Amino acid sequence: MLQFTEQQFKEVKEKGEELYKSLSEVYCPYFKEKVTFNAQGLEHLKFKQREKARYEQDQYMRFNLIHLAPEVLKISSSVQGIWETKRFEYIKTNKKWENILKNVIYYEFIAVIKRNRVKIVIKQIDSGKKIFWSIIPFWGMNKDTMTRILHEGNPEED
Repeated sequence: MLQFTEQQFKEVKEKGEELYKSLSEVYCPYFKEKVTFNAQGLEHLKFKQREKARYEQDQYMRFNLIHLAPEVLKISSSVQGIWETKRFEYIKTNKKWENILKNVIYYEFIAVIKRNRVKIVIKQIDSGKKIFWSIIPFWGMNKDTMTRILHEGNPEED
């Protein structure tokens, strides 16, 4: 299992947030348009749902790999998955926040860069902007318990 100190977690998170905030848009050949890196995507890296924080190990891995997200998007000319759904989105309308049922599309791009296999998720609400939503590190599944196994990149120990 991935282990790190509180100090290492703090440093990786701060560095990842700083990098994320320096990104505004990245051109993606698949969409033939730019993908926006905004506060929603950053919030999703830290929280699974509204007011439900991700485990530190999950955040650590995502922030440690966030530098790969723009690289993957810049080279992606094909999509590996599309999921269309309706869901309630927390949206500001007329100076107040409301939960409104919206059409949402999630696009998935998978790539191996610098020996890291990652999935990048892009979210689009209705026909609005395409925003970076998530970076998901590669994982395997324990076939006996059907639980997720996070890989650390060392085949000898994984």
